[in-house]
Amino acid sequence: MTDWSDRVESGSEILRQRAVRIPLPDVDAERSFHQNMMRIAAAGDRKSKLLDDPDVPLTEVYEDELDEMRQSFEHRLQQVAGENYYDVATAYLDGERDDWIGALAAYYLECYYRLQERYTVDEQIFFLLILRYPESFTVNLSFLTGDFGSEGVRYESSTHVGGDLNEHDREQVHADCQYSQHKAAEYLREHVDCIREAVPDPDTTPFEQRRYGGFVHITGRQGPTFEEILESLSPDPDRFDDEPSTPGLVAEGPEAKRAKRELLTDAEVVI
Repeated sequence: MTDWSDRVESGSEILRQRAVRIPLPDVDAERSFHQNMMRIAAAGDRKSKLLDDPDVPLTEVYEDELDEMRQSFEHRLQQVAGENYYDVATAYLDGERDDWIGALAAYYLECYYRLQERYTVDEQIFFLLILRYPESFTVNLSFLTGDFGSEGVRYESSTHVGGDLNEHDREQVHADCQYSQHKAAEYLREHVDCIREAVPDPDTTPFEQRRYGGFVHITGRQGPTFEEILESLSPDPDRFDDEPSTPGLVAEGPEAKRAKRELLTDAEVVI
């Protein structure tokens, strides 16, 4: 990790406040996009059920989510750059190649390592924004510092609550945390369909009804307290005026800036 961090820090700001843009040239590409989003929605359903299970510690729910996300990024890296994705990404950062494969490998690899750090670094906020446009979709990933606003849901883990508590207080803390996790599970059940609505099935939905869509998912942890936002977000129809031929990195759009400003406070981008 140190070698990768040194490479990123010594390079330019190419990964900062950027998004991946992927073309959607045909229905097959749309089907693949739809299937990937349905997997994300299914992961949200799974998280909701785990949060509602009193026999599953919140630490296990958190680790399960992070492990699934890391596996997803590793899969994307292998799809984009093959088994030698690390060499491809570092070559791009070192200026030895300048192509979309190297750019995406560097972007995804940085996110992969940042997710690994989240087991021990708990003050970072993970920001995911996926937007559908007529000819493409964008994936905006950011790691930020700051605080959540009034939106979303907050829940706590009794495992992380410190202090010298007597038995009665421990039982009360555990009950309070269980209740907060139940409310979080309820929140996810009510909001996870925004993912499905953002990317409907291209085989059953007319093109005019699936040209635009999007959602934002923000998660963070401060000690024993976890926070989460999952909601729909509309793309800016004037953002792009071209039809991309290959994937690539683009500047984050006005939608991402607006979401960070409205949903978070004092947010600063780490990457």
